[in-house]
Amino acid sequence: MPTNFYMFFVAGLIPLIIGFLYYSPKLAGNAWMKSNNFTEESLKGGNMGLILGLSYICSVLIAFMMANFTIHQGGAFGMMYPEVMVSGSDTQKHFNELMQMYGENSRSFTHGLIHGIITTLFFVTPIIAINALFERRGWKYILIHTGYWLITLALVGGLICSTLEYAPLS
Repeated sequence: MPTNFYMFFVAGLIPLIIGFLYYSPKLAGNAWMKSNNFTEESLKGGNMGLILGLSYICSVLIAFMMANFTIHQGGAFGMMYPEVMVSGSDTQKHFNELMQMYGENSRSFTHGLIHGIITTLFFVTPIIAINALFERRGWKYILIHTGYWLITLALVGGLICSTLEYAPLS
């Protein structure tokens, strides 16, 4: 488990901040409203506290998942589980040695950013496109949302990959 667990909650703010900026009228907001047939009046309804609260919870869950996508050292842990959890075991000693040797490999903002882009292109975009196709929405709708998730997941991936710290197992 990360020693700076709070970074998941910090990363959970990124989708909200990017969404506030990205979907503003000065950027993609007007195109998004047009592609959804929304008006300023139709968006005034709804409980914004509830919407933002649930969005934040979902964003924290996304940050947890991005840790799995961006930090490859978790794969070594998974291969050695459950024996790695036995305090003082040979498996745990081997794991700690492995982390001392390779624990910092691919742990940069750029590495996480690249994984955020890959996640968007090969996972998020197909999901958005499938929903859009069945909802009879156009490519503009798909591209607007893909742009948002590309920026958002690149930043979440970069932050998570470069800041999460893990202590040796004991």
